[in-house]
Amino acid sequence: MDAVHVTKPFLPPLKEFIIYLEKLWETGIFTHNGPLLNQFEQELQNYLNIENVVCVSNGTIAIQLAIKALALHGEIITTPFTFIATADAILWEKCKPVFVDIDPETLNISTEEIEKNITENTVAILAVHVFGNPCDVKKIHEISQKYNLRVIYDGAHAMGVRIDGKTLFSYGDISTVSFHATKLLQTFEGGAVITESGEIARKLKRLRFFGYEGRDIVDEGFNGKMTEVSAAMGLVNLKYLDEVISRRKKLYEIYQMTLCPIKKITLQKINPKSFNYSYFPVIFEREQDLLKVEHRLKESNIHPRRYFYPSLNTLDFFPIKTYTPNSERIAKNILCLPLYDSLPEETVQMIANLIVDVI
Repeated sequence: MDAVHVTKPFLPPLKEFIIYLEKLWETGIFTHNGPLLNQFEQELQNYLNIENVVCVSNGTIAIQLAIKALALHGEIITTPFTFIATADAILWEKCKPVFVDIDPETLNISTEEIEKNITENTVAILAVHVFGNPCDVKKIHEISQKYNLRVIYDGAHAMGVRIDGKTLFSYGDISTVSFHATKLLQTFEGGAVITESGEIARKLKRLRFFGYEGRDIVDEGFNGKMTEVSAAMGLVNLKYLDEVISRRKKLYEIYQMTLCPIKKITLQKINPKSFNYSYFPVIFEREQDLLKVEHRLKESNIHPRRYFYPSLNTLDFFPIKTYTPNSERIAKNILCLPLYDSLPEETVQMIANLIVDVI
């Protein structure tokens, strides 16, 4: 059997992508806020029904720009159960990440732990919609208002998610998203910063382009621009996003039906009305069970991933040490199974059956 990886990029019909490449050849503009980038940002704003989308070179740069645009200096409360880039962005912007524990069911940052860990040095909350599962955005908003804190959401996995018909990216001061090749909406490599604030959006556009506004340098900045080629891929793929989510939902439900009854396995608590089926994580009772399953799957040329391991608070180079038992336990015991739109249903069922046999 050919290798089955945890994810695989969605590729649109090549002929549709070539149409945009031909436009790129006609204009001769490959970067520097070109027409395809402007079109992609506008179409994203229409799709999300939100005022401002600022596309950038990747999802990590998006978080850095969010922190820089809000002029944050101090401690930022965040989750240890996330990809390293979330916390790295905080360090790169000379702030200190303060890791607090997660809700063991949703896998998102615990709002109770957020409030317990706020100090006079806290300037913001950087929460992650883990595997596309929305945080408790209403409670986080209440906390931010009570303590006068900024809120950034790392929505790397959350493209297409809505709450009560409203995009998840409309919450907080800023949301960020990744368009990496592994994400639901991929642009080869890329990301975006999303905000309802026109003032913040204007600053973000300056920051991503060396601090320029027109021909004048009016701010500090760096090179965070998205290329025209990436924007072209985004324009094509955006047309297929809802179809991709629908297909992944069917595959997710096959896993769910087979694995949910297994006592030694726990699944992430989700609301099907506010989810995009980015990943299918499985939480085992013991790490030994995970390792047995992982070994058996790899014997069959199936390659799951241990997202997210280890819990970031256990890494030595983070300056503030905290104890997060839920995150540390789950990080050791969680495995993400293959899930992508072109994965055959029979392969999903075979993977689920293999896990049942091992457990």
